[in-house]
Amino acid sequence: MAAIQGEPGAERLSGLVARARRLAADFALLAVLDARCSARRAIEIVGVVIVTSVLLVTAWLALVVSVTVWLLGAGTSWPGVLAIAALLNVVAAGAAAVWLKRRLHDLPFAATLRQLRGEPPVGGEAP
Repeated sequence: MAAIQGEPGAERLSGLVARARRLAADFALLAVLDARCSARRAIEIVGVVIVTSVLLVTAWLALVVSVTVWLLGAGTSWPGVLAIAALLNVVAAGAAAVWLKRRLHDLPFAATLRQLRGEPPVGGEAP
């Protein structure tokens, strides 16, 4: 290779290799920066979800307590009030379970995973 160094073709080839390395380094840097940005976004989203969940639980508890106080003021016994509060919680949990069960059918990347496994499309013939 030392004898070929002075030839124009070898110079072009080494320049091309150097540019390809720089391009690969630029793509790697872009991927790292994009991963960092995505990680920050994911952390922000998780933080907002946690705060929102705490606020929703607080609102739900306030609603249950207000119904409890209202029922006690109306003359309902303590066991009856507690049973109604428990029933409210069970109904809310059931609604959440139904919602979650419906969402589990639409898992992300399901079609991609089927294609990678070589399975036919769901609901009919292949296009």
